[in-house]
Formats: sequence, C-alpha cells, structure tokens
Amino acid sequence: MIEMLPDMPAHTVGMKLSGTLHDEDYKTFVPMVDAAIAETGKTRILAWFHDFHGWDAKALWDDIAFATTHCTTIERIALVGEKTWEKWMGTICKPFTTATVKVFDVSELDAAKAWIAEG
Repeated sequence: MIEMLPDMPAHTVGMKLSGTLHDEDYKTFVPMVDAAIAETGKTRILAWFHDFHGWDAKALWDDIAFATTHCTTIERIALVGEKTWEKWMGTICKPFTTATVKVFDVSELDAAKAWIAEG
C-alpha cells in the first residue's frame, strides 16, 4: 500500500510504503510524480518504508519501468527505513538514477524531510 504524505516541501512527493505493493499502488502514485515533474521539470521523492514486505511481480515490473522512465527527472531521493535490507535499497538504486540518494533511519524522518527540502 502507498499512502501519500501530506505537508511535504514544494516540488516533493512523499509516500509511506507498507505491506506488499501492487500494480494499483503505482497507478496512484506515478501520476502524482508526473504532475510534480510537469510543474518544474524535476521533482524530489521521500519514500518511507514502514512494515514493508516488498512487491508482487507486476508491481516489481512497475517499479523497474518507473525507475527507467524517471531516472533523469528526480533530483533527490530520501529513503527512510526500519530494516537493514531497506537501507541497502539506497545502494541498489543509485546506478539507476541521476538523483542524489540518501538513506535515513525511521527515527530520522524529520531530518529526511529537511534534507529533501534543501537547496
């Protein structure tokens, strides 16, 4: 499930990802990212993984397609996680984007919001 986070800094899309992601989740959040990009040409993303269990097969494909089509239009990605494997996602996604990627522990959610708003 993807829950959009309210009160995010300008030009930023924030989301809380939990459980297992499905195709329908991508049909909700991708248009929001596209709308943010349409405003200024680029956007920033804060992804908070809370009790996250991964992707089903279709959603995994959606995620790969999203990364491929948005690799140059995202400036910064803040990954906020609770588990070690979620933190590894920061290392894994770096080769697939031109964005600056930074990983934060869940206790640093406010710091992640501040970092994503910088500059």
